[in-house]
Amino acid sequence: MARAISVHHGSFGRATLYELDRPLTTHAHREGHLIFYLGGPEASATINGDRYAISKTEAVAISPWEPHSFEPSPCGQKHFVLTLYIKPMWFLENSQSAEFSLGFGTPQVRVTPTVEMWIGRLTSILLDDQPSERFDGFLFETTRQCVDQTWRSAESRPLLRNMQLKFNDFRVRRSLRLMQERFAEETAMDDLAREVGLSRPHFFKLFKMQMGITPNLYLNTLRTEHAIDELMTTDKSITDIGLDLGFASQASFTRFFTSNVGIPPTDYRRVAHFV
Repeated sequence: MARAISVHHGSFGRATLYELDRPLTTHAHREGHLIFYLGGPEASATINGDRYAISKTEAVAISPWEPHSFEPSPCGQKHFVLTLYIKPMWFLENSQSAEFSLGFGTPQVRVTPTVEMWIGRLTSILLDDQPSERFDGFLFETTRQCVDQTWRSAESRPLLRNMQLKFNDFRVRRSLRLMQERFAEETAMDDLAREVGLSRPHFFKLFKMQMGITPNLYLNTLRTEHAIDELMTTDKSITDIGLDLGFASQASFTRFFTSNVGIPPTDYRRVAHFV
């Protein structure tokens, strides 16, 4: 069974140590996302339809709103991984040279000796599970090393231009606002498309072109974010959190949360804390 070893929340976003033995469904985050191998068999991630290795020598880098999933090894053994969820504005505010708030040029990151050193420092603090004033600096430097490495390739540059195209269409912006207001309700995509003046097929096509994900994945992201916030900041029961998000039972909410986050909500609440 998957297990959370440490989860730190802060102004930077989230940093976690997980033992994973099951796949994560296709999902997305508004944060930049890095996954590093720490132990167990090698795994992989599918990002925008292409598979990338997660191993001793290779990590994966996922830009905000890129659809991705996690695939464990078929052997059934647990994978020990360090995962970072970096808030784009935090990275921009702490960077003197970033052209954009956060985006990776390619999904594959080589685990160089320098990257390995920063991974080790972050992991040590997370395993110690005690506040450290060095944590934010270590996390920023780990992220910066990976960002810089993925943008050294000239072939990456067209992706930078594509990042600038997002959120430009007013109908997509309006649909984002509507979904942010209604994510806890049962949302009929036909009605949502009609409210922004589009047919359902045209709406899905335009949304995917602008956001890189489908409207359904965007709604799932909003629900996951709200669930994590409720787990961290309230004493609501797991059942009540699920019901507030429109799930029929605690079991259905737990399945949703586990397939998107990697671990059950009870386990997440047990270990997660602010630093």
